[in-house]
Amino acid sequence: MRRSEFLRAVEAEFDGRAPALVNDLVLSPLAGRTAAEALADGTPPRQIWFALCDEMDVPEARRHGAGRLEPRKR
Repeated sequence: MRRSEFLRAVEAEFDGRAPALVNDLVLSPLAGRTAAEALADGTPPRQIWFALCDEMDVPEARRHGAGRLEPRKR
C-alpha cells in the first residue's frame, strides 16, 4: 500500500472524519503516534492502515485492497 492509497482508503472509509483521525487519533500499535506522525517517521502505510482499522473497528471485509484505484478499462 502506498501513501496515496492509504489516504484514499481513509477518506473512503471515514469521509469527513478522515483528517481528524489521521492527525489527532493516537494509535497504541504505533507507539502512541498519530497516523500522520507515523507516516512522517517512515512507518509503512499498510501498517498504519491496519492500526487505524483496529482502533476504529473496521470490519475485515473492508480492510484489504482499500484505497486502490480501479483498473483502467481498455
